[in-house]
Parts: sequence; structure tokens; C-alpha cells
Amino acid sequence: MPPHTSLTHVVLPVALCLGLGCSRPKGAEPPLPVQPAAAPAPAVPGAAMPATPAPQPAVALPPGSPAHHGSELYARMCAVCHGANGEGYKADQATALAQPDFLASASDALIGFAIAQGRKGTTMSAWHRAMGGPLSDADVSALVAFIRSWQRGPAAQLDESAVRGDVARGKDSFERECARCHGPTAPNVRILMPQFLAHASSGFLRHALRTGRPPTDMQSFSASLGDQGIEDVVAYLRSLPTVPQESRAALPPPIALGPVLHPRGPEPAGFQAFPAMTPVDVVGAQYKRKARMMLLDARVPSDYEQAHIRGAVSVPFYDPTPYLKQLPKDSWLVCYCGCPHAESGQLALKLQAAGFTKVTVLDEGLWDWKQKGLPMSSGRAP
Repeated sequence: MPPHTSLTHVVLPVALCLGLGCSRPKGAEPPLPVQPAAAPAPAVPGAAMPATPAPQPAVALPPGSPAHHGSELYARMCAVCHGANGEGYKADQATALAQPDFLASASDALIGFAIAQGRKGTTMSAWHRAMGGPLSDADVSALVAFIRSWQRGPAAQLDESAVRGDVARGKDSFERECARCHGPTAPNVRILMPQFLAHASSGFLRHALRTGRPPTDMQSFSASLGDQGIEDVVAYLRSLPTVPQESRAALPPPIALGPVLHPRGPEPAGFQAFPAMTPVDVVGAQYKRKARMMLLDARVPSDYEQAHIRGAVSVPFYDPTPYLKQLPKDSWLVCYCGCPHAESGQLALKLQAAGFTKVTVLDEGLWDWKQKGLPMSSGRAP
């Protein structure tokens, strides 16, 4: 394996970029136990399903090693969006983690920070316990070790020299060449995010602009911008405001399960059992009608705390087991996420495998619900 910056503690003041928070300073937390993989499940249109086969590393992973533990965590929590083999774009434009130029230029700390703290304002969740997620320092380190196992070539020699570009020219070039993919509301990695810019080095940015990320749509700008044009873009990015790493008081999952919504209400009308899905308009109408149901937020608890449907409860897609005995089998369970239904589809399948039949998925997902002005909340309470 090529030499890279080690991650004694995952949460170093560095973040992920163009491919992909803050944790406790001590690495004594035990690794998260891994549940046995489920049997393969049928595909559902628009959703990446559970039991994704384990990605194939470039080197053998000895059983019991951190990388082996990371491979199990990845298959359970990450493959749904980033692909079984790190190919990316399975859901929500999740980046290609196994892309050779990314692995050659990204440090372990860069990758680990993104896993731990996520990307605020996107569907990349904060997975560390200090942010309300399920992973310990050891778990995040294991994921980094596994992702690093895909690397086949040597580490890139990054140009970390002082930036020599012109900010105004760089802003013009960014708006002309980059904003359509990487602007504030663009579909791909939003590199203007202050959190990202606080942790991406100038050498990492230069390397991405010079080499691109083949075979993704991220092209090389060496020919179109030239060395000075690339330097100008880096100067513009370096001029933008940044934010320091974040942390919250550790809130260990699971979040306590709340009650059924309107337990004495009428049976919902128009719900469709998974693998069919139920539109936001239908669920919203029954919600307003005070029909009897439970809304299950399938995302990481850290996402639930930031924003969720009012009255919903947190049941993470990667491990619903602690909740199964408390969930009712005589009420409809509406699973949702922000993908709009990659994680919620996994949760629905696991509920059906556990014997629940009145299970549906919110078709357009959480953000469509919010855009329609339907009730939202935040914090740990429903």
C-alpha cells in the first residue's frame, strides 16, 4: 500500500474533496459490531438495495484486520450510495471513491474527516458518534483503511506551493467552467462549501483540476485553462471563507422510538405496499387527515437530528434490529430518506423480511415533503 498520512485519530482538521466530522480525541472506543449480511434482495427501480456484495480490494484483507472490518461496514452503510466497488453514483450523485486519481491524491485524514463529519446541506451524512452517528474512531479508521485498499498506484506528488493566481480571473473561470457542476445548488460535489474549503489543500485542488477524475464527467482542465488558469481558479477557491471543524456533545444511538401517529385515527387511504411507493401528496394528505401510521426516518441519526418530518421516528436503514419488537404490525410504516428512496428502500426490505406487511416508502423523499411546506421538526424528539 502506498504511504499516506496515518489516521491515529480520524478526526484531524482536514476534510474530503471532489470525491467524498469531528470526533472525540481518544481512540479507545470499541468498533461498532457488524450485523450478518442479509440474503440478496430483488432490485427496485430508483433504489440501491441491501445485501450489496462486498467490494473487491486491491490487496487481501486478513480477517480481523481494520480493513476487513471496514469492508463489512462499507457493505452495510456506504455501498447503497457509493456503489459496491466504490464506483459511485448509485444514489444522489455519490462520488466514485475508488477513482484512481482521487485515491492517489486524497490523504487518509481527508477521507476520514468526510466520513466522520459528513457534508452539511447534502445527503452525505455525519457518521461519527460525536456528531450523532453510529461510528467510533476505530470504525472510521477501518473504513478509511478499506477504501485505501482499492488503491493500486503510488501516491501523487502534490504541488503544495504558494498560490500565485489572480482571484478575479479565477472567479470568472469557475463560473464559466465549474459552477454548472460544482456551484451552490449543482448536482455534484459542492466545492464552494466552507467546510470543504477548510480542509482541501491547494495541492489537492490543483491535482483535481489538472488530471480530472476519469471516467467521470470531471474532465482535466489542463488544456482549456492552462497552468495559469488553473492557478487562478485555486486562488479564487482559497479566497473564499472557511469554517472550522464542528462537534456536538456525543449522542449515542439509538434514539428512543416514539409513538404511532394518531393511534385512534382512520386507516390511511392510497398507501401502496413496498416495492411500490407512495407519493408525498398521498402521504401528506393522510398525515393531515390524522390517519394512523408511523413515519420512519431511515437516515443516520445525525441527519434526523438536523431535520425530520414532524412526528417521525429514527430507525436507521443499516440496523433496524433494536426497534423491531417495538414497531406495530397493524399500522402502516412509511419509510423515508433524502435520496429520495435508496436508504428507505433498504429499510423497507428489512422490515418486510422481519414479517411487517404494511410497509411503504415515501416516493419523492424528505426534501420534496419539505418543499411542499409539510410539517418538519428537528432534534431528537419526534
